[in-house]
Amino acid sequence: MVFVNPGKQDEPFWADAAEGLQHAAASLGVELEILYAERDHLAQLSLVREVVERPATQRPDYLLVVADKQALSGQLALAARAGQRVFAAYNGVQRKERDLLGYPRQRWPHWLGSLVPDAEEAGYISARALILRAQRKWPGGQNNVLEMVAISGDRTTDTSRRRTAGMLRATSEFPRVHLRQTVYGDWQQEHARYQTPILLNRYPDIRLIWTGSDLMAFGASDGLRGSGRAPGEDVLLSTINMTERATRALLNGELQTMVGGHHLSAAWALVLLYDYDQGIDFAETEGLEMEKSMFTLFNQPMAKTYLRYLAAGRPQVDYCSFSKVCNPARTAYDFTIAGWLKAASEAVELGNR
Repeated sequence: MVFVNPGKQDEPFWADAAEGLQHAAASLGVELEILYAERDHLAQLSLVREVVERPATQRPDYLLVVADKQALSGQLALAARAGQRVFAAYNGVQRKERDLLGYPRQRWPHWLGSLVPDAEEAGYISARALILRAQRKWPGGQNNVLEMVAISGDRTTDTSRRRTAGMLRATSEFPRVHLRQTVYGDWQQEHARYQTPILLNRYPDIRLIWTGSDLMAFGASDGLRGSGRAPGEDVLLSTINMTERATRALLNGELQTMVGGHHLSAAWALVLLYDYDQGIDFAETEGLEMEKSMFTLFNQPMAKTYLRYLAAGRPQVDYCSFSKVCNPARTAYDFTIAGWLKAASEAVELGNR
């Protein structure tokens, strides 16, 4: 398998995604190559082109891509020319792309399917938890307004749009909360660091900042401190992504809510393709375009469990336990972070014996 990773090699979320995929490949006996687009959606296309233009004997059995910033159509077109089997993870097809792309295994026969986390769920549960936390900290009636701003990822990526939609759904359920503005940090810490003081000057009574990723949360935290505000005291912060730094920030109070688990989408995609290659087609039970609940709201025990795994040196998790080929009695896939944390804890215990 070749995975075209849209992120940077040193970007925490995409580094964690790559590590999970590497563990899955090692435990399932799959040869893996990871290529990095370094946050350049045009580079995603050039990397796919490089892979499919290799001699036939050097092409992978499967190409795993991310439909980042509407790059899927170009990736599929390039793969189709070489008859390259391709699978998409993390981002789904947007409505305006449907007429062009159709559905997997139809217009593009070698497009096997897609697996995406329920990004709207992530936006909803993170925003809802943030609001509930704020209402406990600053109790009051409906007239006691809680002002909020949001720093989302970008305007075009399916994941970003869905996270934002989930956040909007959550805020609509709480009359006390007034969402003043949503801005777009393009997933960058520096952007959010620059945007936050501007938002504070524009809306000096802000109590809540919702962010679409951990790096933007840290940018917002930096911006708060630079403006004389204390994260967790004057303004509450939420984020999406269970990176090591975010998990520690949850425990030390810099962040108030964190949801995560979706970085494993690539690893779960490999489990599906491993079973597919062995004759168990996910389409028969899961469908071709799979949207799974992968997010969970982290509490302190879960955060501590994850940090114990990291402190143990990130031992290899056995992904064979999630495969139907390895476990014929398995009737449904478990792509939850709770299941993964259990397997990660088992890996730690095994390493301690």
